[in-house]
Amino acid sequence: MKTETVEVLQKSISLLTQNNLPEYKYIPRHFKPLPSLLTLHEIVELSRAIIFPGYFGEVIVNPHTLEFYLGVKIERLYSLLKEQILNGLRFESTENESDHSDSLASETALTFITRIPEIKRLISTDIKATFDGDPAANTYGEVIFCYPSIRAVFNHRIAHELLNLGVPVIPRVISELAHSETGIDIHPGAQIGEYFSIDHGTGVVIGETCIIGNHVRLYQGVTLGAIRFRMDDNGLPLNIPRHPILEDNVVVYANANILGRITIGRDSTIGGNVWLTNSVPPGSRIMQQKAVVSSFYDGLGI
Repeated sequence: MKTETVEVLQKSISLLTQNNLPEYKYIPRHFKPLPSLLTLHEIVELSRAIIFPGYFGEVIVNPHTLEFYLGVKIERLYSLLKEQILNGLRFESTENESDHSDSLASETALTFITRIPEIKRLISTDIKATFDGDPAANTYGEVIFCYPSIRAVFNHRIAHELLNLGVPVIPRVISELAHSETGIDIHPGAQIGEYFSIDHGTGVVIGETCIIGNHVRLYQGVTLGAIRFRMDDNGLPLNIPRHPILEDNVVVYANANILGRITIGRDSTIGGNVWLTNSVPPGSRIMQQKAVVSSFYDGLGI
């Protein structure tokens, strides 16, 4: 290799190894392992195989071996999750900060394992709600195998539990894995009750501080978002409740936008393409039968 070529390459390498500029503040200030997208994907798929044995993972041909099969899967899940939680705890640390111990990661991973039966119960209610609400579904197995909404809600149930356990960054990665696969964007902070279903699903957005009750059904393109953000003294958005509350037995049809910290009362139906920024009482029927001309100010995203 020519000397001139080596010099050019070395100069680029020297520039790329610098991380002390203000623009590079996102670069970790340490060389400890960070969470792995590939491993987190494996963790989700392992969880899927544990909760839906035979549907995902290896085919189960003998029910007498199920306990052994689950034992092997859970042991690997624990090992991978412990490692990734430890890497997540290090995610925003610096060389000058004390490292998080293996014991914290181990305890958190073990606690998550104990929550898997409840996650299974919750996702089972979502499967039933999806099946009962769709005449095109022939079996529960078809819903498990085929429906992107179940894939997205499954990821959410896992991510939400990890978030509740104080795990940083990893819950958001798990949610975004489902987002990229299904087009359904559910923030792990959203609180979602039992028997939740999304029909079709593409384009659904559910914000961080949403609270969704039991037996709620959404259709494609629904946004449960925020109108505006309140800022702190430094001009940064405050992380305060800013997304809607949907009480029990609410149905929201396609492409409706429900924005702000408002409450949709139980047993309400929100029609397609509705733009709603005010609370409505229980039993409401909100429809937009013609175009409404109005002004909208201070919109800062969802």
